[in-house]
Amino acid sequence: MTEEAEFREIYKLDVVEIPTNKPMIRKDLPDQVYKTEKAKFRAVIRDIEEHHKTGQPVLVGTISIEKSEQLSAMLRKTGIKHEVLNAKFHEKEAQIVAQAGRKDAVTIATNMAGRGTDIVLGGNPEYMAKAEMRRQGVSDSLITEADAYSETEDADVLKVRAQFHKLVEQYRAQTQKEAEEVKAAGGLYIIGTERHESRRIDNQLRGRSGRQGDPGMSRFYISLEDDLMRLFGGERINTLMERLNVDEDTPIENKMLTNTIENAQKKIEGRNFAIRKSVLQFDDVMNRQREIIYSQRDQVLNGENIKDQILKMIDQAIETQVKKFLPAEARDAWNLAGLRDRYMGWLLTPADLVYTTEEKARIESADVQKALTEKAHELYEKREQQFGPQIMRELERVVLLKNVDIEWMDHIDAMDELQKGIRLRAYGQQDPVVEYRVEGFDMFDEMIATIREDTARMMLTVQLRRAEEPKREQVAKPTGSTGGGDSGPAKRMPIRKKKKPGRNDPCPCGSGKKYKNCCGRNA
Repeated sequence: MTEEAEFREIYKLDVVEIPTNKPMIRKDLPDQVYKTEKAKFRAVIRDIEEHHKTGQPVLVGTISIEKSEQLSAMLRKTGIKHEVLNAKFHEKEAQIVAQAGRKDAVTIATNMAGRGTDIVLGGNPEYMAKAEMRRQGVSDSLITEADAYSETEDADVLKVRAQFHKLVEQYRAQTQKEAEEVKAAGGLYIIGTERHESRRIDNQLRGRSGRQGDPGMSRFYISLEDDLMRLFGGERINTLMERLNVDEDTPIENKMLTNTIENAQKKIEGRNFAIRKSVLQFDDVMNRQREIIYSQRDQVLNGENIKDQILKMIDQAIETQVKKFLPAEARDAWNLAGLRDRYMGWLLTPADLVYTTEEKARIESADVQKALTEKAHELYEKREQQFGPQIMRELERVVLLKNVDIEWMDHIDAMDELQKGIRLRAYGQQDPVVEYRVEGFDMFDEMIATIREDTARMMLTVQLRRAEEPKREQVAKPTGSTGGGDSGPAKRMPIRKKKKPGRNDPCPCGSGKKYKNCCGRNA
C-alpha cells in the first residue's frame, strides 16, 4: 500500500491531482555523485561559473545555514556576486528571492527559505517598485498599504498607491525585456547541493523553476559523505568507484543511480510515515479517554446541577464493592466482614449489616446492596439539610472536580509509562497498538472506579469550616520605660551622638593627658 493510499485510509480523504496551468518544460537533469563533499562543492562552483557566464540566473539550495555560508565563502573567492538567503536574514527573504530570476543573479538559499515568494524571470516589478519607494524615503507602513485594495480616504495612502502603480508599470517594461533574455539563456537553473530525506522538499526546490510554462533546469549534486548516502547504499557505490579507480573529481551520472537514491528516500519516507501513523493511533486512544473526562469537567465548570450524577456515582461505587466482597456466583467466597470494615465509620455503624446465621443463609447480595444504598441516600439528604442546598451543590462541584483532576493527572503519567514499553510486545507477536488500547482502557476503568469511590467517601464525610470573626489580641504590652502613667504615652527623646575626640586631643575624662595616652589607649 502506498503512502497516499494509507493517508486516504486513515483520514478518509479524497485526493485530487490538479494539473499545471501550462505544460511544464523544465529539464530535470540526472544527479551527479562524487566521492567527497569537497569535490562536490568544487563541481557546484564550476557549474555556477559556467551558467553565470551566459547570464542564466542560478538558485542554489542547501539543507543548512552552515552549508550555505560554506558555499558563499567559496563563491566569494571566484568574484561572483551573489545573495545568501537563510534564517539569519529572514526579514530580507521575500526581497532576495523575488529577484532570483533576474539576469546574472546567483542566489544561495536553504531549501525552506523564501517560501511563498514568486520567482519571476527578469525580476519582480512589484518588489522593485517597493525597493525604489524605500530609497525615496517612504515609510514601511505606507509601503504596506501600497499594493492593498482596501477602501480608504487617507490622502497619503492614495498618493502612495498611485506612485506604486506608476513605478510597477515603469519596471514591468524593463523586466519583460530582461525576461526574454533569461528565457533565451535557459531560464532559472536550480542546483541542489544535497538530497533531503523527503522527496517533497527536493520537489519544492525544483518547483521554483519552470513557473507558468517558463523554461528551466535543475540538477542535484551528491557526495558519498552525505547523510542520506551514508545510511542507504553509500558503501556499495563507494566500493564500485574504488574498483573502477574513479578520480575524486570525476562524477558518476546514471539514471539507475538516481532511481536508487529515490528508493532510499522512499524508504525513509515510509519509515517516517509509519512512525506518524503509530503516534496517531496511540494518541487516538488517549483522545477518546480525554473526551470522556473533559465532558465531565465541562459539566462541573459550567455550573450544572450534578446531584443526580453524584448519587449515581455513589450507587455505582457501592455496587462495585458489593460485587467484589459478595460475588453472586460464589456464595462460599462471601466476605461480609470485609465489606463492613470498608464502610465502617463513614457509612456504617457497628449496628449495621449485622445478621444471624439463619439470616446470612437467606440473604442475597442485592439485599445488602439495597441496604447500603438506602443508608447512603439517607445520610446524603441529612447532610444537604445540614449545609443547605446551595452549599451542597457547590460542594458537589468542588469534590468531583478535585478527584477528577488528581486521578486524571496520575492516569496520564501511567499511560506515558505504558506507552514507553508497550512496543516490546511486538517481540511476542502482539500488536502494540491493540495491547495499548486494551490495557489503556482497563486502566481508565480503574481510574473511573477510583473517582467514584473517592467522591462518594468525600461527599459523605467532608466537614465544612465555619467562618468565625477574628479575635483581637494585644501584641505589645506597655512597660514603665515606654509609658508615662496617666499623662499618656512617653515622648521619645532624640539620641545625640557625641563627636569622638581626636588622638591628640585632651582626654574628656579630665586627666589632662592626651586621649591616645589615656582612655583612647584601648580604643
